[in-house]
Amino acid sequence: MSKKVSVSVSKKASNRSSQPTTTAWRYYVVLGIVALIYAGLLARSAYIQIIEPDMLKKQGDMRSMRIAANTVQRGSIIDRNGDELAISVPVETVWADPKIIMDNNALAMSEHWQALADVLGQNVNELTTRVVRHPTKRFVYLERKISPAMANYIRELKIPGIHLRKESKRFYPTGEISAHIVGFTNVDDKGIEGVERVYDQQLTGIGGSKRFRKDAKGRKIEILSVEAAHEAKNITLTIDQRIQAIAYKELKGAVQAFKATSGSVVVADIHTGEILAMANSPSYNPNNRRNTAIHRFRNRAITDIYEPGSTMKPLTALTALEFGSAKINTIIDTSPGWMRLGGRRVNDPINRGKLSIEEILVTSSNMGTTKLALSVPKNFLLDKFFDAGFADDTGTGLVGESSGMMHDRPRWSKFELATLSWGYGLAITPMQLARFYATLANGGVKRELSIVKAEQENEGVRIFSKANANAVMVMLEKVVDEHVQKAKVAGYRVGGKTGTSFKAVAGGYGNDYVGLFAGVAPISDPKVVVVVVINDPGGDLYHGGEVAAPVFSRVMKGALRVLNVAPDANEKLAQSNTLRKTIDELRISEPEANDV
Repeated sequence: MSKKVSVSVSKKASNRSSQPTTTAWRYYVVLGIVALIYAGLLARSAYIQIIEPDMLKKQGDMRSMRIAANTVQRGSIIDRNGDELAISVPVETVWADPKIIMDNNALAMSEHWQALADVLGQNVNELTTRVVRHPTKRFVYLERKISPAMANYIRELKIPGIHLRKESKRFYPTGEISAHIVGFTNVDDKGIEGVERVYDQQLTGIGGSKRFRKDAKGRKIEILSVEAAHEAKNITLTIDQRIQAIAYKELKGAVQAFKATSGSVVVADIHTGEILAMANSPSYNPNNRRNTAIHRFRNRAITDIYEPGSTMKPLTALTALEFGSAKINTIIDTSPGWMRLGGRRVNDPINRGKLSIEEILVTSSNMGTTKLALSVPKNFLLDKFFDAGFADDTGTGLVGESSGMMHDRPRWSKFELATLSWGYGLAITPMQLARFYATLANGGVKRELSIVKAEQENEGVRIFSKANANAVMVMLEKVVDEHVQKAKVAGYRVGGKTGTSFKAVAGGYGNDYVGLFAGVAPISDPKVVVVVVINDPGGDLYHGGEVAAPVFSRVMKGALRVLNVAPDANEKLAQSNTLRKTIDELRISEPEANDV
């Protein structure tokens, strides 16, 4: 019995020893898995900390770091007396967060959306469509730069996802009066035209910012960096807004009265080259440019070029005096009132006979001017036109300024030189014409014109002798006294010259005219130059003395009064007129003058 028990026990023990055990291999499998997990974690840690450590930093910064921007308001544009021509006013912009709107089912607030559309002047269906079209976007503009009153109304609507952001809007107090000088900005306050564009960088400035870190509750816990703002600069113009307003009013009235296509007026300080006024008509309202024709934005005083006509005759006379082919009392025989040059005819309306240089300018004789031009070498004549600045811009720096059209070709026929002497064959801007007359009036020193106040005055360069320039100025006073009564200014001695030119068309000249007048005052001590251009007058009156001279008179009168320039008309010419004394000193000693 005991043997049987022992045998069965031994069989069971042998059966157990022969069965496979799973403890060892399971242990190693688990151990391997744990090792792989640790290796993966180690590799991931090494990758994050060594190979690409910035990723998690960026993620952390996105959750905790914020930047508070400090925007800088655009600088102002002011005139020489401190009057504001362009300023920035606080406004707000309406924007939407489509995701918040959709998550809160805010579109169901139909009455609120209708009120929002009404205050913005938009269609409610178009307004909501802009939101529905991009349901996952976080930013959509609804309206830029609305008034504070409108912003408060929208804020009271309390539509989820509709927000307001503070901005600034450019405002132009003088409107269309100074529009072409000041220019305007776009919706993002970037300068587009005029001074706004030329000095955009100075007017814009650089905004500041503060980088800080916040905790989970939004509290600031660390300031990381602070960048100081660079304030925008104000731009002070040379413009005197009082004179600018006078110039624009008179020009606009003349353009309408004479049914002209356009017109320009330039007023400048003779001794500094500073532009006191620059007006164009038609103009535009920079505060509301909707539906404004693009051509109205053009600053015609610096972009449009015209053949200046008889306003160039003083330059021809001055050239002859400078060369020495003529003296102050030289007599030019214009008989029989016409001549042929290369098969082309040059003539006066009548035979004026023998004329002095002063009489040539008074009667605006083409024959006399032609003979003066042909009395000097061709290159000398052309050089004086170039010296006067009729192939260069005037130095204002304004966008779009034309340098005119003055040919520099080697061959010129006598007829071409003749037409050049009385203002044909070249095209210049009103601004260039103003610079030439300022040069003439200040004794022959050419200066660049300026539109922005500078700390140092431009000394300029002498291109004509003082004696000859002053002598021609006295002649121009006689032109006004005897020939252009409408250019006179009560109480002041005025000198100037009219110009009437045909407008060039393809193949020659058409039947349209340009009327011009350029002049200075007071002659005893010149202060101001005024140039008036009336382009394409549509009525029966079209000569410069009829359409431009009256505008000159009124603008010059207003400018002299604004600048508090004392009247000089009562001075006795023989005793107190230093310019007349200069002429006497230049007169030749012979009892009879030489003929040219």
